[in-house]
Amino acid sequence: MSATLVLEALTILLALPVAAKTSGGVGPVGVTVILLLAVLHIAGCVYVKRPWALAAVLALQVFVVAGWFINSSLGVMGVVFGAVWGTIAWFRYEYRRRLAAGTLPSQNRPAD
Repeated sequence: MSATLVLEALTILLALPVAAKTSGGVGPVGVTVILLLAVLHIAGCVYVKRPWALAAVLALQVFVVAGWFINSSLGVMGVVFGAVWGTIAWFRYEYRRRLAAGTLPSQNRPAD
């Protein structure tokens, strides 16, 4: 999860030059919001082991998608990473379900 947060933060920072060149650029408020989103993603790496971390990251995704109002490229990126986070959430759910059921390959003991 930390790696995905860092990759998303880098991608958000790369949205700055794109936003500056398209749709008339972004003002100081847009630049501030983009930088704040990147910092929040990096800061999120500290909390990935907490039980509420995935919910916090998904809440951050809502703000990235809402960045569509700043620049459409930021919103599209939010939708793409939203799909990535949805996949991570599904993998986490499936792992925990299989762990509880005892059906993980590492839980199967070989027959003697």
